[in-house]
Amino acid sequence: MTEVTPIKMPNLEGKRLSFALAEDRVAHYPEFRDFFVRTFDLDRKGLSEPGFVHTPSGGVYAFIFIGRSGAPFPTGLEIYAVVDALEPIDGDLLDRDLWSILRWMIGGIGAPWTVEDLDRTGRLYRVPATSSP
Repeated sequence: MTEVTPIKMPNLEGKRLSFALAEDRVAHYPEFRDFFVRTFDLDRKGLSEPGFVHTPSGGVYAFIFIGRSGAPFPTGLEIYAVVDALEPIDGDLLDRDLWSILRWMIGGIGAPWTVEDLDRTGRLYRVPATSSP
Protein backbone atom coordinates (compact mmCIF):
# COMPACT_ATOMS: atom_id res chain seq x y z
CA MET A 1 0.00 0.00 0.00
CA THR A 2 1.42 3.36 -1.02
CA GLU A 3 -1.25 5.78 0.13
CA VAL A 4 -3.95 6.38 2.70
CA THR A 5 -7.23 4.69 1.76
CA PRO A 6 -10.68 4.90 3.34
CA ILE A 7 -11.92 1.51 4.59
CA LYS A 8 -15.09 0.06 6.09
CA MET A 9 -15.34 -0.24 9.85
CA PRO A 10 -12.74 -2.81 10.94
CA ASN A 11 -13.25 -5.45 13.60
CA LEU A 12 -12.47 -3.59 16.81
CA GLU A 13 -12.43 -6.64 19.10
CA GLY A 14 -9.27 -6.52 21.21
CA LYS A 15 -8.52 -2.98 20.01
CA ARG A 16 -8.67 0.46 21.56
CA LEU A 17 -8.73 3.98 20.18
CA SER A 18 -5.66 6.05 21.03
CA PHE A 19 -6.04 9.83 20.57
CA ALA A 20 -3.86 11.21 17.79
CA LEU A 21 -5.11 14.63 16.61
CA ALA A 22 -8.01 17.08 16.97
CA GLU A 23 -9.13 19.92 14.74
CA ASP A 24 -12.15 21.93 15.84
CA ARG A 25 -12.29 24.21 12.79
CA VAL A 26 -12.79 21.82 9.87
CA ALA A 27 -15.53 24.07 8.51
CA HIS A 28 -13.23 27.13 8.52
CA TYR A 29 -12.47 26.34 4.89
CA PRO A 30 -15.49 24.77 3.14
CA GLU A 31 -13.26 22.68 0.86
CA PHE A 32 -11.98 20.75 3.92
CA ARG A 33 -15.51 20.04 5.11
CA ASP A 34 -16.57 19.07 1.57
CA PHE A 35 -13.64 16.64 1.30
CA PHE A 36 -14.71 14.78 4.45
CA VAL A 37 -18.40 14.79 3.48
CA ARG A 38 -17.52 13.35 0.06
CA THR A 39 -14.89 10.86 1.26
CA PHE A 40 -16.86 9.40 4.16
CA ASP A 41 -20.42 9.81 2.81
CA LEU A 42 -21.29 12.08 5.73
CA ASP A 43 -24.42 13.47 4.05
CA ARG A 44 -25.91 10.02 4.53
CA LYS A 45 -24.12 8.78 7.67
CA GLY A 46 -23.87 11.96 9.73
CA LEU A 47 -22.69 11.17 13.25
CA SER A 48 -23.80 7.52 13.09
CA GLU A 49 -20.32 6.04 12.67
CA PRO A 50 -16.69 7.09 12.37
CA GLY A 51 -14.77 7.08 9.12
CA PHE A 52 -11.74 4.78 8.96
CA VAL A 53 -8.55 4.90 6.91
CA HIS A 54 -5.64 2.55 6.36
CA THR A 55 -2.16 4.11 6.11
CA PRO A 56 0.89 2.95 4.11
CA SER A 57 2.48 1.67 7.35
CA GLY A 58 -0.49 -0.64 7.92
CA GLY A 59 -2.03 1.56 10.60
CA VAL A 60 -5.78 2.04 10.94
CA TYR A 61 -7.24 5.36 12.08
CA ALA A 62 -10.74 6.37 13.11
CA PHE A 63 -12.11 9.80 12.19
CA ILE A 64 -14.73 10.97 14.68
CA PHE A 65 -16.68 13.88 13.20
CA ILE A 66 -18.07 16.64 15.38
CA GLY A 67 -21.19 18.67 14.73
CA ARG A 68 -22.37 21.92 16.27
CA SER A 69 -25.89 23.26 16.22
CA GLY A 70 -26.45 25.83 13.51
CA ALA A 71 -23.19 25.07 11.65
CA PRO A 72 -22.62 22.96 8.53
CA PHE A 73 -21.54 19.40 9.41
CA PRO A 74 -18.82 18.53 10.21
CA THR A 75 -17.38 21.42 12.17
CA GLY A 76 -14.52 19.46 13.68
CA LEU A 77 -12.88 16.09 13.85
CA GLU A 78 -10.80 13.91 16.12
CA ILE A 79 -8.44 11.25 14.78
CA TYR A 80 -7.66 8.12 16.79
CA ALA A 81 -5.21 5.32 16.07
CA VAL A 82 -6.78 1.87 16.29
CA VAL A 83 -4.25 -0.17 18.27
CA ASP A 84 -4.06 -3.44 20.17
CA ALA A 85 -5.79 -2.99 23.51
CA LEU A 86 -2.73 -3.37 25.73
CA GLU A 87 0.01 -2.08 23.42
CA PRO A 88 1.46 1.43 23.60
CA ILE A 89 1.47 3.45 20.41
CA ASP A 90 4.79 4.10 18.68
CA GLY A 91 5.13 7.91 18.63
CA ASP A 92 7.39 8.02 15.56
CA LEU A 93 5.02 5.77 13.60
CA LEU A 94 2.08 7.90 14.72
CA ASP A 95 3.81 11.06 13.46
CA ARG A 96 4.59 9.46 10.07
CA ASP A 97 1.03 8.17 9.75
CA LEU A 98 -0.46 11.57 10.62
CA TRP A 99 1.78 13.19 8.02
CA SER A 100 0.57 10.63 5.46
CA ILE A 101 -3.01 11.42 6.43
CA LEU A 102 -2.41 15.17 6.03
CA ARG A 103 -0.80 14.61 2.60
CA TRP A 104 -3.76 12.42 1.53
CA MET A 105 -6.23 14.99 2.77
CA ILE A 106 -4.52 17.96 1.04
CA GLY A 107 -4.17 15.94 -2.17
CA GLY A 108 -7.88 15.13 -2.04
CA ILE A 109 -8.90 18.72 -1.40
CA GLY A 110 -6.89 20.10 -4.30
CA ALA A 111 -6.17 23.64 -5.45
CA PRO A 112 -5.30 26.03 -4.03
CA TRP A 113 -3.96 23.50 -1.49
CA THR A 114 -0.98 21.42 -2.62
CA VAL A 115 0.97 18.54 -1.13
CA GLU A 116 4.17 20.25 -2.25
CA ASP A 117 3.31 23.33 -0.16
CA LEU A 118 2.50 21.11 2.83
CA ASP A 119 5.84 19.30 2.46
CA ARG A 120 7.75 22.60 2.15
CA THR A 121 6.02 23.89 5.29
CA GLY A 122 6.84 20.66 7.12
CA ARG A 123 10.51 20.92 6.16
CA LEU A 124 10.58 24.61 7.16
CA TYR A 125 9.24 23.70 10.61
CA ARG A 126 11.47 20.60 10.71
CA VAL A 127 8.62 18.14 11.07
CA PRO A 128 10.53 14.84 11.35
CA ALA A 129 7.99 12.91 9.24
CA THR A 130 8.82 15.05 6.19
CA SER A 131 12.23 13.38 5.90
CA SER A 132 11.16 9.84 6.77
CA PRO A 133 11.05 7.18 4.05
